[in-house]
Amino acid sequence: MNNTRRNFLKLSGALGAGLASGGFSGVLGAEQAIDTFYAEEGQPAVFNMCGFAAPKLDTVRIGFIGTGNRGKAAVRRMSFIEGVEVKGICDLRPEKAQGAAKDMRPGHQPTFYTDQEDAWKKMCDRNDIDLIYIATPWALHTPMAVYAMQHGKHVCVEVPAAKTIEECWQLVNTSEKTKKHCIILENCCYDFFEMLTLNMARQGFFGDIVHCEGAYIHDLAAGNFSKDKYYKLWRLEENSKRNGNLYPTHGLGPVSQIMNLNRGDKMDYLVSLQSNDFMMGAMEKELLEKDKATYAPYANRHFRGNMNTSVVKTAKGRSIMIQHDVTTPRPYSRLHLVSGTKAMAQKYPLPERIAVGDDWMKEAELDELKKKFQPAITNLMGDIARKFGGHGGMDFLMDWRTIDCLRNGLPVDMDVYDAAAWSCIGPLSEWSVAHRSNSIDVPDFTRGAWKTNNPVDILLTQAGSTKVIV
Repeated sequence: MNNTRRNFLKLSGALGAGLASGGFSGVLGAEQAIDTFYAEEGQPAVFNMCGFAAPKLDTVRIGFIGTGNRGKAAVRRMSFIEGVEVKGICDLRPEKAQGAAKDMRPGHQPTFYTDQEDAWKKMCDRNDIDLIYIATPWALHTPMAVYAMQHGKHVCVEVPAAKTIEECWQLVNTSEKTKKHCIILENCCYDFFEMLTLNMARQGFFGDIVHCEGAYIHDLAAGNFSKDKYYKLWRLEENSKRNGNLYPTHGLGPVSQIMNLNRGDKMDYLVSLQSNDFMMGAMEKELLEKDKATYAPYANRHFRGNMNTSVVKTAKGRSIMIQHDVTTPRPYSRLHLVSGTKAMAQKYPLPERIAVGDDWMKEAELDELKKKFQPAITNLMGDIARKFGGHGGMDFLMDWRTIDCLRNGLPVDMDVYDAAAWSCIGPLSEWSVAHRSNSIDVPDFTRGAWKTNNPVDILLTQAGSTKVIV
């Protein structure tokens, strides 16, 4: 970032933070981040974690933190993978931790950590755990991941991995210093069409990639206000304090791999535009009349605008659109669009489509193309993953691939630079929205190594030796 641009950002931040944000506290984190990421980018990396292969682990001993929603299913999936030993399960609610254990394959004997707020630290302190799997509310992701790495553990952390630019740098710096993997749990990178298009891109089917799109459009409004869905209404808290693309990674992760971001290209700058809120404020008022004790704290909140559209320009001149809407009544869409100089592909609306020229392929042609470009990981594990499930099998495939990399001493598919780059869209979009959609530079968490880093090997040209215990 040059000094002129940096000074503009600082000036506009000082003038606009209070007025433009409309009271959203998250913007302050983005304001403070400007100097932070400028200074961090100028520092040399302690160690480049891209392509790093940690020593092999014959047995991967895992501790889980958070078993309310996603975490419970992860405990079950992992328990069926060869070479995995579930050593600990942590949740503030004993019934949740014990409930997760009931679904495991027999033979695991985890210790439960449910007695106090910082019980998770006791689990991270153990010498007989290799991997901490974090599926807690967003605000806890970075503190838990950093602590676990500092105590000698690899970490898998749910999305987004961080809420602020400062937290993104904390993850990067800690992973580099400890040489411990920080793996973002972006399951959509392992969905079958996304991996198909990644393989097609690698083999030149699309030509030069020009533009990609991704989204997370999912009507979660009722769930956000539910007293049972999210512990202590934590997701409602996020949507009533921050105004931007808070959940970018489902759409961004797969197209980042297709574009080889952090490995040959990088995100350069971002602009973000947000609609007003037409849904959540009205829902809060309606619920307040029925349950003042629960919803009174939200009576004067500025709820997040319903639709966010963020656009990124890459260093090589390509563009990415990322959308986020979890409050309007629309059909589910995790838009995945790849557009190149020779062809394009799109999922959502379904069915999946591919075009060469100005018309979509016929179904028979598409089936043949899928057979030709189906990647090795799908041929090897696709049927098994679909059987064990988790969003159609992609969750299981993600967990299996993580364990296979750790057991074979292979670089992981999604490293700490991906965790930081994909997550930073949240605070950067908040800043842009608060400043009339002005552009803001995206930090280079690789500190220049993106120019020489190699593409990720998610398609399984190596290993794949780990079995599943049925």
